[in-house]
Amino acid sequence: MSSLPHIVEDCMGVLQLFSDGTIFRSKTIDFNLPVNNNTSILFSDCLFDKTHNLHLRLYKPMLISPSNNKLPILFFIHGGGFCVGSRLWPNCHNCCLRLASGLNALVVAPDYRLAPEHRLPAAMEDGISAMQWLQAQALRSENGGHAWLSNGEVDFEQVFVLGDSSGGNIAHHLAVRLGAGSSGLAPVRVRGYILLAPFFGGLARTKSEEGPSEHLLNLEILDRFWRLSMPVGESREHPLANPFGPASLNLEPVALDPILVLVGSDELLKDRVEDYAKRLEEMGKKIQYLEFEGKQHGFFTDDPFSESANDVIELIKKFMLENSA
Repeated sequence: MSSLPHIVEDCMGVLQLFSDGTIFRSKTIDFNLPVNNNTSILFSDCLFDKTHNLHLRLYKPMLISPSNNKLPILFFIHGGGFCVGSRLWPNCHNCCLRLASGLNALVVAPDYRLAPEHRLPAAMEDGISAMQWLQAQALRSENGGHAWLSNGEVDFEQVFVLGDSSGGNIAHHLAVRLGAGSSGLAPVRVRGYILLAPFFGGLARTKSEEGPSEHLLNLEILDRFWRLSMPVGESREHPLANPFGPASLNLEPVALDPILVLVGSDELLKDRVEDYAKRLEEMGKKIQYLEFEGKQHGFFTDDPFSESANDVIELIKKFMLENSA
């Protein structure tokens, strides 16, 4: 007599994988996080990938700053270890409201397919799909595009991509694939990338990974995300996990747009993130790296109206200004 299916992987009850391959995703998540009610920002959902039924959410300030002729565009790619997360989650929504208001920008927050139903590189492919959606909007901005993108209020030549955690990993791969100048997206022009504690991996443990667990994150959770998201049979040395793994692309000859990397000093991912920035700097890439003392993973996205979050906004604002045309 066969035994009943049992849980083999459990992501905090939000996502569970059973021994028979069945996947359970909770629809009643207690976020214990209020949704910010910022009436100065409008938001709108729309379909960007009909094939995979993927949607994105646009955020637009009601009033454009007098100093801005047009709104820059900021892509926000959410985190969640490639396994959980959504534009609809309150932490993502609050974060995008803060970015739209603090940067006076039109924010584009796409969803992407999640593992283990859709293992990598699905998320990277969806990131490209979202960028191509924006390109299509720019090409038909005077005829049939989304109203907020076809009224002359946005600047398709001033686009920045911000990725949080696994979203930061996706942003890195977008930067590599699109290359400096993002000519394949014309008339859209990406000017730079902001990586918030990008989720990278590798087989050899770093000192920060072997250090104390964080309040909401530990090494077991990180490893579980990799097991669920990597292509079947692959390890954390895979190029999609480790940008400098044995089979990874040599980034030295790859021309990249400017990158801003931010991480908390108490994050498990800190050493990998710092190593990423140092290696790219040694290759001559235009990259800035900053640590936030005493901060853990998600310090910006989980509390986007904190004092530290205000500092993040100012850093991003400066980065965008320095790298605008």
